Amino acid sequence: MAIANKMRNHRENLQNITTVEKILRSMTSKFNFMICSIEESKDLDILSIDELQNSLQVHEQKITWHESEEQALQAATNLKGHGKGGWKHKNTH
Repeated sequence: MAIANKMRNHRENLQNITTVEKILRSMTSKFNFMICSIEESKDLDILSIDELQNSLQVHEQKITWHESEEQALQAATNLKGHGKGGWKHKNTH
């Protein structure tokens, strides 16, 4: 929402729709799916900046949770390879 504040501080006379569209265009590629979803499911003419912010924050939290879950599963998989049966052929004595 810093983008919207900066635009307003620079005395751009923007309507809410223009601000929402500019925010959507400025998002990184990891939000592409969410942006398409917002554009298809919500009326951008009445979408407030707060509603947009909430939608994007929820999406970001889901991405972060999913990434951390994937890392945990990868770590568990890596540890599993070094467990009981993982080293039995290493000792040749």
